[in-house]
Amino acid sequence: MFKSFYWLVIVSLSLVISSASASLPPRVTFSSTMKETSIDNVVDRAHELLGTPYKWGGNSVEQGFDCSSFLVYLFKTEANIQIPRTTAAMHRSTATTIQRNALKPGDAVFFKGNGRGQVSHVGLYIGEGKFIHSPRAGKNVRIDSLSNSYWNKNYTTAKRFHSAG
Repeated sequence: MFKSFYWLVIVSLSLVISSASASLPPRVTFSSTMKETSIDNVVDRAHELLGTPYKWGGNSVEQGFDCSSFLVYLFKTEANIQIPRTTAAMHRSTATTIQRNALKPGDAVFFKGNGRGQVSHVGLYIGEGKFIHSPRAGKNVRIDSLSNSYWNKNYTTAKRFHSAG
């Protein structure tokens, strides 16, 4: 008799837990979908800002952007993701390091090119081997290819400041 009661309690609890978990929203899928949508917004907004002038220390559409402030602006306004302000700090951050063959749109791509072998430039990967960035004084936000000889030679790494699905 005690064994039957014990099993009845276990089966009842299992059914209660199963039905409760079945009614919960799919948190992982929902969260992942939201993040993907946010990163899509980052990439879309970057395209809208093509032609914005480079401005060292600038941090708005009106002022213009340097390379790192461009990414800070995009991630903050379009995905509510805070990232470090400078290229070096972004590169040193604990964000996930991504192999070049695993790049996804929204990843930050880093380059050296200051003659000292240090990371000195960052852009936003947009897919198909291309990235958007604010290159230097006298230039505007533009799209370049990672296979371009200069960028290919100076590419160092990539970081993911989000979880792309």
